[in-house]
Amino acid sequence: MQKGINYWSFPGGLEGSAGVEDCLKQAARLGFETFEVCAFENGPNGLDALTPARCAEIRRAAGREGLRLSSLASGMYWDFHLASPEKEDRARALKAAGRLLSIAAALEVDALLFIPGAVEVFFNPAAPLIPYQDVWERAQEGIRALLPQARSAGVCLALENVWNGFLQSPVEARDFIDSFQSPWVGSYLDLGNAVRFVYPQHWADTLGNRVKRVHVKDYRRAVGTAEGFVDILEGDVDFEACLAALGRAGYQGPLTAELIPPYKSHPLVRLANASRAMDAVLGREGARP
Repeated sequence: MQKGINYWSFPGGLEGSAGVEDCLKQAARLGFETFEVCAFENGPNGLDALTPARCAEIRRAAGREGLRLSSLASGMYWDFHLASPEKEDRARALKAAGRLLSIAAALEVDALLFIPGAVEVFFNPAAPLIPYQDVWERAQEGIRALLPQARSAGVCLALENVWNGFLQSPVEARDFIDSFQSPWVGSYLDLGNAVRFVYPQHWADTLGNRVKRVHVKDYRRAVGTAEGFVDILEGDVDFEACLAALGRAGYQGPLTAELIPPYKSHPLVRLANASRAMDAVLGREGARP
């Protein structure tokens, strides 16, 4: 498995203002091997800005740094998504997803981190509470509409387990993915997101080869809120058990650190700490004192 990092983890990454080339340089310097690009609705890393020519520039910059681009992510589906009660929002989400698939293809990556819908938005109390069955049915409809483009682009819609009140157990996620009977729908397993509710190693065992990508972060279960996310190896994720389960699932792809929010000062220290911690998790020689 390869040691990766995503764009959001860098200073300015959450806002979309960080220069991708600068992040690639820092990622290589810190010993990461793969890099996850993040897209936004607008701005310098927005849907319109990530043209085929710009994607080619990013590919070349990654190559110069000895990095492989691993996947494309976007957080815009917290604001609007395929299961929204508003028809206009669903249409907006469908259009954005189509654009993201095209961007992923231009970046020459084969996985798009995707949030199919949300029963609730835990950090936005003003967001509507949507009935679970409605989210299931609308998300299915939207994903089915995207499958021809996903197939054409060669990009899997990798559904991430997030705190959205939807697909919160591995059995639910497995059954939802299997409902499409398509290799172009899979799982983006986030170990830290899972541990609040269940054991992430059970996700890997249940999902098996449906796991297309893995996010690495850590979480202290006793906190019970978003404040519980901590540095890798400081929380309750049993990384040894998770890697064993991923091995049983046949997963050999990147382990991508997602470190948000960054430290308030000296944020690159968090990335350096994560790089060393991931070396230890991967059993690499010299990683442990």
